Amino acid sequence: MSVRIFFGFVLFSMYSSSLFGQNRVHWLSWEEAISKNEVQKKKFVVDVYTEWCGWCKKMDKGTFQKDHIAKYINEYYYPIKFDAEMKEKINFSNQVFQYVKSGKRGYHELAAKLLNGKLSYPTVVFLDEDLNVIQPIKGFQNAQNFELIMTYFAENHYKNTPWKAYTNTYNSKLAIPVSGN
Repeated sequence: MSVRIFFGFVLFSMYSSSLFGQNRVHWLSWEEAISKNEVQKKKFVVDVYTEWCGWCKKMDKGTFQKDHIAKYINEYYYPIKFDAEMKEKINFSNQVFQYVKSGKRGYHELAAKLLNGKLSYPTVVFLDEDLNVIQPIKGFQNAQNFELIMTYFAENHYKNTPWKAYTNTYNSKLAIPVSGN
């Protein structure tokens, strides 16, 4: 009998993440996201981070790993995780961007372009279906704030509704856990 309980526990442990809705953001490379966009048009959400950024790590765990946030991002966006200090070249909008050595560290030219030359981490950049920057959002965003932001852009409210009016009338349609952030 104890062998059955043991194997039952092992099986439960293996599959519990799918039973309890553990969605994860399916981060893509630039190439993967652009390729997918050629088949089906969607907006892009780009998490611009660095390895040394504590707030970036906090946003990964406290915001992007929330079930309702991950599910929504995967459905409405092509998500890209972009290290602003990566060394590889990136072809973007018919231009080659590369790493630039600067002081002890450096930066990627594409990060500088997406962030309008103001390198700040974390920054989440929203792009439209044609890879035009809609808006970069600087700083850590908790799950509650990020839900407002991602729905504002995904559902095109930014085109005709001022941000303040949107936030005053927003009613969450997402399954938010009772615990909040």
